[in-house]
Amino acid sequence: MKNNLLGFNVNIGLTKPENIINRDADCPFCDRESLTDVIDCSGEMLLIQNKYKVLQDSDQTVLIESSTCETDIPEYTKEHMHDLIHFGVKHWFNMIDSHKYKSVLFFKNHGPLSGGTIRHPHMQIVGLKSMDDQLMFDPREFSGITIDKHAGVEFNISTYPRIGFSEFNVVPNTNDKLDQIADYIQIAVDYLMNHFTKRCKSYNLFFYLVDGLIRVKIMPRFATSPLFIGYNIHFRPNNLEIIVNELQTIYFKK
Repeated sequence: MKNNLLGFNVNIGLTKPENIINRDADCPFCDRESLTDVIDCSGEMLLIQNKYKVLQDSDQTVLIESSTCETDIPEYTKEHMHDLIHFGVKHWFNMIDSHKYKSVLFFKNHGPLSGGTIRHPHMQIVGLKSMDDQLMFDPREFSGITIDKHAGVEFNISTYPRIGFSEFNVVPNTNDKLDQIADYIQIAVDYLMNHFTKRCKSYNLFFYLVDGLIRVKIMPRFATSPLFIGYNIHFRPNNLEIIVNELQTIYFKK
């Protein structure tokens, strides 16, 4: 089985600040006057170089989403959510179009089981110089039961999940529908954090380019199944239709 193997600098990793678990620790993204290596800004949003470059052969940037620490995607106004996705996708595409990298990642961690270390809402855009993006996804992972479709953008629940347990996909037919993409992302995150299950406190948001088209996956995060970790066995839950009906009732049948 082919896979991507990326070097990780443990010494730098040990110095990274953490305030998701240690809530008394200072937030480095709240002290805006001390932030350095700012690449771009738009309203409350900042794109900066990542100080803690734990990934080898890469360029790592951080997109600070808001000036408010204790907030996240469900609380954003629709205007701010649209601006955030436009700003992030612009810089993701800028790194792709630079042709300096073999692949460029655009993702978000939120919560104690997401793999993140900072509570302040942020995303990351990472250029990798030697990773093969064709090994990062299976196109089947973006197919699923349609929840809603509008303006050429489909919102579905995956029937071929990467790990399992209710993964949501946003699948546009062109890359110029960013406002609708943003709306569906906000709905998916709000559902996971406020309606899905009380056990869900974490999620990941991943962007991909598949045959030149944007694909987005929103994943709830729990303790990862040992069957996936040890044997690469994915799970398809048996309540997908129930979740689809619940989402349609909450968000689309008003």
